[in-house]
Formats: sequence, C-alpha cells, structure tokens
Amino acid sequence: MNIVAQRNQNRAMYGVANIDLFIDSIKGSVTYRAIGANMIVAGLMSDAQELLSVGDNERARQTLNRAKAVLFQIMDGQLIGTVNE
Repeated sequence: MNIVAQRNQNRAMYGVANIDLFIDSIKGSVTYRAIGANMIVAGLMSDAQELLSVGDNERARQTLNRAKAVLFQIMDGQLIGTVNE
C-alpha cells in the first residue's frame, strides 16, 4: 500500500493521518510519563462519550479506534499501562 493510501486509510479509521505518530506523541506526554497509557485510554474513551453526546458518531468511532490502538500497544508491551513509583 502506498503512503497516500495508508494515510487515507488511517484518517478514515483513526481520524489521524499516521497512527504511529499519534502513538509516539503519547510517549512524550506528561500524562503517559506520570501515570501511564491506561489513563490515555480512559481519556480517549471520555472524549468519545462527549462526541456521542453531541451526535458526532463518526468522530466518536475514530476516537474509540485510537483508544483500541493504544490498548493493543499496552497489551503487546509496547506501552506501559501504569507507571509504578
């Protein structure tokens, strides 16, 4: 699949052109470093709830797909779910 097609597929599925860059941006976030990716997933799910409450079903679906992508990264050991102090 060429780059343009991949970006279009990502945009349709996740609402972002590059899901890998989205995941990388999480790794640099204060929330991820302080709490872990579980809180990122919870935040994305809250965002999806808000989008549903205003009838924006498509963006809610994309937001939930981003949450699932983060969850899969946690499950694969690529992201830390909870930061232990």
